[in-house]
Amino acid sequence: MIRGHVPRFCGWTASKISLAGKPSFRRTAALSSRGLHSTLAAMKLTQNCLAGPRWLLGATLLTALTGSIAVYAQADAAKPDRQKSFPVLPLEQSASRGIVTRDPSSIVKCKDEYWVFYTGRGVPSYHSKDLVHWERGPAVFTTAPDWIAKIVPENRNLSCWAPDIIQLGDRYLLYYSVSTMGKMTSAIGLATNPTLDPNDPAFHWTDQGVVVRTQDGAGHNAIDPSVFHDNDGSLWLTYGSYWSGIKLVQLDPQSGQRLAPDSKLFPLAYNESIEASYLCRHDDYYYLFVNWGSCCQGPKSTYNIRIGRSKTITGPYLDKAGVDLLHNGGSVFLPTANGPLIGPGHAGTLNALGTSWFTSDFEGDLRMDGKATLAIMPLRWNADGWPEATVNDLKPVPPTKSATK
Repeated sequence: MIRGHVPRFCGWTASKISLAGKPSFRRTAALSSRGLHSTLAAMKLTQNCLAGPRWLLGATLLTALTGSIAVYAQADAAKPDRQKSFPVLPLEQSASRGIVTRDPSSIVKCKDEYWVFYTGRGVPSYHSKDLVHWERGPAVFTTAPDWIAKIVPENRNLSCWAPDIIQLGDRYLLYYSVSTMGKMTSAIGLATNPTLDPNDPAFHWTDQGVVVRTQDGAGHNAIDPSVFHDNDGSLWLTYGSYWSGIKLVQLDPQSGQRLAPDSKLFPLAYNESIEASYLCRHDDYYYLFVNWGSCCQGPKSTYNIRIGRSKTITGPYLDKAGVDLLHNGGSVFLPTANGPLIGPGHAGTLNALGTSWFTSDFEGDLRMDGKATLAIMPLRWNADGWPEATVNDLKPVPPTKSATK
């Protein structure tokens, strides 16, 4: 995340700037006096009816914001300390891994290393042997797939958002989103690779094209993909950001593509500031994690993670109070503030090293100059069947024993 001055226009505040100095004002603008939520409620789609004048006003403002944010973001990108390294604490002491990442994928293993992908130019990556210390890996793309310029022509500089990855059989399927800032002109693409090891002769990312796309007027936004492989072998994709919320679509396990261009789309969750869904299964329930709040403002971000569960994958997903996530339900899983870690987002789960883990980013780590960080936390399931993550940063760290008395 490149942080800097956030321009204001007529009381509006830019709320999204991506990695690599490329603006990705992908969600909306925020009204400074009343906050993000009331503005979105006024401007966005109500069911399937468009309010023409409001959309025209919103588009005009967002177009003006996009150019200005680019100037500030690119200026910040030139700062020499953006690759600054930060201290790394053991997992028992801190969730933060000390690497600047935003919108991380699920963590997957290839051979003896773990891999994570995140928002940035060409879908950048990190890899680790122990989940503690991480090193930079190669990006998925060095040149943009040809279809991006045709379907999302305003997407520039290989700006790819919020990827997710899964190992299915003998290959890895990586889903990622490309979009136009502040619009629903978006698409989720798929790339595949038989290995994540760049030293393996078989290593090669193959572009598999578009999986889901949306255009202005669609009522929902095809970004923030999350892929889920069910016990019966079926493959599913959740996605969505703001507008009418989170959607679910079934995929073909052989191709990784949507079953059919017009296959049924299932609505799962709604809130006027919702995105970053993640689906998993535990015992007899499916669990849906979503984000509420605003991202990308470092320690000023209001991201928090909500949760609901369902007996069937298509819903309804209910929170602990029995409220449907389609009707603004969602129990708090992780609040905005967690000690020095602010704004958890983009949930994931991982079984590794004999432990169950919850993974995410935090929009700001106060020990990392407020930058976003990859986070890994112990995960347990309580007696009522709900997951709980432990943020070890909230615990007092015992003093280090001195070598001399």
